[in-house]
This record gives sequence, structure tokens and C-alpha cells, in this order.
Amino acid sequence: MSEAAGTPVWKENSIAEMKVARLASFGAFLDAGTGNSADDILLHKDQQTAELKAGDTVRVFLYHDPHHRMTASMRMPQIPVGGIGYVEVLLTTRFGAFVEAGTERGIFLPHTETIGDIRAGQKIWVRLYVDKTGRLAVSMHVEEAMQRIARPARGIKVGGKITGTVYNITGDGAFIITREKWIAFLYRKDMPRRLAMGEEVTGRVTFIRDDGRLNISLRPQKEKAIESDSALLLSYLKAHGGTMLFSDHSDPAEIKAAFGLSKAAFKRAAGHLLKEGMITAEADGTYRLV
Repeated sequence: MSEAAGTPVWKENSIAEMKVARLASFGAFLDAGTGNSADDILLHKDQQTAELKAGDTVRVFLYHDPHHRMTASMRMPQIPVGGIGYVEVLLTTRFGAFVEAGTERGIFLPHTETIGDIRAGQKIWVRLYVDKTGRLAVSMHVEEAMQRIARPARGIKVGGKITGTVYNITGDGAFIITREKWIAFLYRKDMPRRLAMGEEVTGRVTFIRDDGRLNISLRPQKEKAIESDSALLLSYLKAHGGTMLFSDHSDPAEIKAAFGLSKAAFKRAAGHLLKEGMITAEADGTYRLV
């Protein structure tokens, strides 16, 4: 609420404490403070979480109903102001998006507070805050809040598996938070595919820092990777008449585009197939299926 010339101005998507002016069979009317009962705000019975009587002061979430009338609900956001939550995106607009936070209507996520591309139905991490106009909004910038709730990893070893959700993506990789509130970092080189914000992933621990933070990889261990990469090359050969016009001298970008492998992984897989006698190397360095 703000005041202009002594008259309260109640804002949608905000939390307010208001006095019950009178009761009706279908709900309670909250005193809007204008001196005109026609301005009082309806708190419908369906939006009440406790019994009320005239004169009670009640904490409510204010929003506009489908007819653009200011309406109240005793159902508060499931995230405290300044806190974080894992929520579903309800819909997106050119200005941002709306997320499900437990209130009667979605909470606005401004475009400027969004990280990456998001879509309806996607679950993401957000922080609830009060914007400059006094309205509730959420932000996907949750790094500082995650640092506050994080705990050092315990009872996990290198090679062990953890499951978590993505809460930030940078040029170097992605940050993950687990159910145990452990923070893990996933370097791009250990990320075989593009991840989405909020996506749940299971990775292998590759390093444990002194402060209990983890590094993880989504790639299989080298021995298993060679097997899967070799199968990929065999599949390519079979689909291309037994000939593969790639060699150890091919451009790394071309190899990546064709197989999704680094040049080093390509060479390891080809070497494995040569050793097993499944392919032969041609004079120009390319490979043929035996």
C-alpha cells in the first residue's frame, strides 16, 4: 500500500494487512480506507484459510480477478520474500513470464530477471522480492541465496553419483543444487548436451573441493565412453556404405558437428575399432568398415 493525499492505494500482487469491515454470506469485505464502502475489497470464502469476524486484521495477498477488480486471498506465496523456491512456469509473454508460487494468480518474472530461454511447464529456481513499485516479483538470479543455504558435501566420494537441478548457467558451465543442498559445478566440457535452467541431472563426482563443493561430469568414464563412441562410429559407417570420410587430420569442428565428439574422443574410438579389427585405415587416413 502507498498513500496519496491521505488515501490508501492498494496494489495488485502485493501483501497487505487489512481490517475486516463486514461479513457477507459469500465472504468478507476488507476496509479499503477510502471512507467509501463501495471501494472495500472482497475476500471470498474460498480464499479464506481461517474463520473471520468483523474488526479482525488479516494478512492477505491482493490481485486482480478476471474482471480486473481488486480481490484478496489469505493464501500467501509459498516462498518468503527474499527466499528461493523451485517453481513451475505458467506462461511466458514478451515482457517476461508468470510462475506458480502458491497464490491465486502467478507471480511476475520480468524479462530482465530471466536467465536463458524458458517455456510454460518448465520448473525453475527463483527468488521472491518486492520491486520498486511495491509489487511482488521473482528473479532467476538466485546465486547469492544458494550460497547462503548451501552445505558442504559429506559422505560422497569421487566417482559417486549425485542428482540435482540447474540453478545457473554461465559461459563456463552450469551450477547444480542437490536435495542435500550441496552445490556442484558442471564444466561445459563435461556437458555432452545443452542443459535447461531448472533441469534435473544426475552426474558423476570428479572432484571434491576443500570447502565441500563438488565438480561433476555427465559424461561416462573413459572406458565406457570409448565403447559408446565406438558404437557411434560403427553406426555411422553402416549408414554411409561402410566408408567414413573423416580421419585423425579432420577439422575438430567438422568431427563435432558429425558425431558430437571431441577430436580426442573420435581418435580414441577409431583406435579402439582398429585394434579390434572392425575397421581398416585407408591410405588417405580415412576409415572403412571390415
